[in-house]
Amino acid sequence: MLWDKENLCSDNQAITADAASTNVICLTKGPLKEVAFGTPIPFRIQVTEDFATLTSLEFKIQTASDAAFTSPVTLYTSGAIAAASLKAGYVASVNDIPKGNLGYLRVYYDVTGSNATTGKVTAGVVAANEGSYQDM
Repeated sequence: MLWDKENLCSDNQAITADAASTNVICLTKGPLKEVAFGTPIPFRIQVTEDFATLTSLEFKIQTASDAAFTSPVTLYTSGAIAAASLKAGYVASVNDIPKGNLGYLRVYYDVTGSNATTGKVTAGVVAANEGSYQDM
């Protein structure tokens, strides 16, 4: 997998409680904020270390008009993913940056049940997702 280091929301980020990604992606500095038209921009959320002790985890891709995410808008939600599935290599079902961008993008991690004692995630723009149109 080829990750774009400059466009990572999370780089092997430990998720132990509800948290926003450590990085925010600025999608554009001009007046046009929407990037989800034309050729899709591949995006990936992948577990890099097994999760333990939580009940489930939900991935949310959020956007906002400011880097502080004063009023975040959720563009994608994975739904609750059971801890048993959150093993290294698990990939969320998002393929591209969703429509509706307001200029800034992050991933929010919503933990259900006890806080996790282990578990890491990498999320961001990639060159292509496996099995996507780019690989055909």
